Amino acid sequence: MRTIVLLMLSNVFMTFAWYAHLKNLRTRHWLIAVLVSWGIAFFEYLVQVPANRYGYGRFSLAQLKIIQEVITLSIFVPFAVYYMGQPLKMDYLWAGCCLAGAVFFIFRG
Repeated sequence: MRTIVLLMLSNVFMTFAWYAHLKNLRTRHWLIAVLVSWGIAFFEYLVQVPANRYGYGRFSLAQLKIIQEVITLSIFVPFAVYYMGQPLKMDYLWAGCCLAGAVFFIFRG
């Protein structure tokens, strides 16, 4: 459970590092956006690296990656809709269905 919680927290930082500058720093020079994003990403790595270290061995490398992708979508959709003001689309549901298939195949016996 610790791995999942840490990966969720790291993904919140990652999502903000990758996309929040599109809203908050749109009028600033791109280099400012890079520096701010790197600053946020630093905190993402402080959480993500331990998460993967705790999880590796309990989960395979492929399972860790698929867990991360599921978390990414579950964090990204609310971020896109509520923070960035993007419309909620059915495409998110279909992407989730594809990831459910990935979870099935990567975690089956």
